[in-house]
Amino acid sequence: MMKQPITSPCIKVCAVDGKTGWCLGCGRSLKEISQWTKYTDQQRDDVIDACKSRLDTLRDMGKL
Repeated sequence: MMKQPITSPCIKVCAVDGKTGWCLGCGRSLKEISQWTKYTDQQRDDVIDACKSRLDTLRDMGKL
């Protein structure tokens, strides 16, 4: 059986906002990015869900 690729919100815009610590491309923190391959599918799904509101927050702050 072939392994499925790991889902990632990365859009290859890798710049971290100094105030929030979130990536301006995907919304993840540096810790989340570095641990991504170690997370379970559920943990990745939870972070992806959180990133949606983080990106909205960054947009509201005028960062995006």
